[in-house]
Amino acid sequence: MNTTCLVCGEKLKGRRDKKFCSDGCRAHYNNELNRDANKFVARINRILRKNRRILERLNPDGKTKVHRDRLLEEGFKFSYYTNEYNTKAGKCYKFCYEQGYLDIGHKMYALVVRKEYVE
Repeated sequence: MNTTCLVCGEKLKGRRDKKFCSDGCRAHYNNELNRDANKFVARINRILRKNRRILERLNPDGKTKVHRDRLLEEGFKFSYYTNEYNTKAGKCYKFCYEQGYLDIGHKMYALVVRKEYVE
């Protein structure tokens, strides 16, 4: 049995299986434990948000075409997207949240907005 807080070393009172003296110490311990995972998730979320902002900025009217080089110039990362939508015709749209794109060939992409995104 541990008799001191795992974070601050203060003597524990109460239940025999208690590990922390307060909610603050418990939260601090768990935040430290998950720090690397949180950094990874935060990094991915930043990339997804940036991709979404790029698509939104290049597609103000909800439907347009853009060259692949323009997306790359803006910093778009094609490997990061939130979901895919496959049409009956076999086309695969990739989405960053509600902002989508489709490779239409010759380094051109159709940009679309999925209005009924939340299902």
